[in-house]
Amino acid sequence: MFTGIVEEIGIVQQVRSEKSVRTLEIKANRILEDMHIGDSISVNGACLTVIDFNDTAFSVQVIKGTENKTYLADLQRQAEVNLERAMSGNGRFGGHFVLGHVDELGTISKVNESANSKIISIKTSKNVLNQMVQQGSITVDGVSLTVFDLHETTFDIHLIPETRKSTILSDKKVGDAVHLETDVLFKYVENIMNHQKSKLTEDKLRAFGF
Repeated sequence: MFTGIVEEIGIVQQVRSEKSVRTLEIKANRILEDMHIGDSISVNGACLTVIDFNDTAFSVQVIKGTENKTYLADLQRQAEVNLERAMSGNGRFGGHFVLGHVDELGTISKVNESANSKIISIKTSKNVLNQMVQQGSITVDGVSLTVFDLHETTFDIHLIPETRKSTILSDKKVGDAVHLETDVLFKYVENIMNHQKSKLTEDKLRAFGF
């Protein structure tokens, strides 16, 4: 479980591929302080497992299933990535519930920048848009953000100066892919509602006066 509050920006130092597994070695600093083999780390919003680490970097593996739902297979050396350790039970909960399970790849369709904010429009599927509400939460490349506006095929996020400084989102351009994860609480509600709808029959609707 994560919060969507990025702790630091890491740099991909090495990329190795063997059969259907890709290994990323990522240079980091802060998140190495209490790292252990087997820890879960959010890399651009994708939950990956630490398989090795030293004083300056750690390694994670990306399997085929993860590659198919993310752009991690496209990461090259010197690429910057958003990093977050799994949520601690004794700290403040600053973002929202994030599982690190990427739902879909979105595409940046528009960028409007001003002195104090950066508005990014992201194109995604109807399925993902249906799991969002205006002023609700969305995770973009591992960053917990607020949905400021919803459109037919896109949604807008606003990046404040602090988010632009502490994440890789400030460097995103039109056409770039981003990892999207919708709010897990909304998914549970949607599942319950769909389950209840499936129990409605024509006879029950008539009994209710429809």
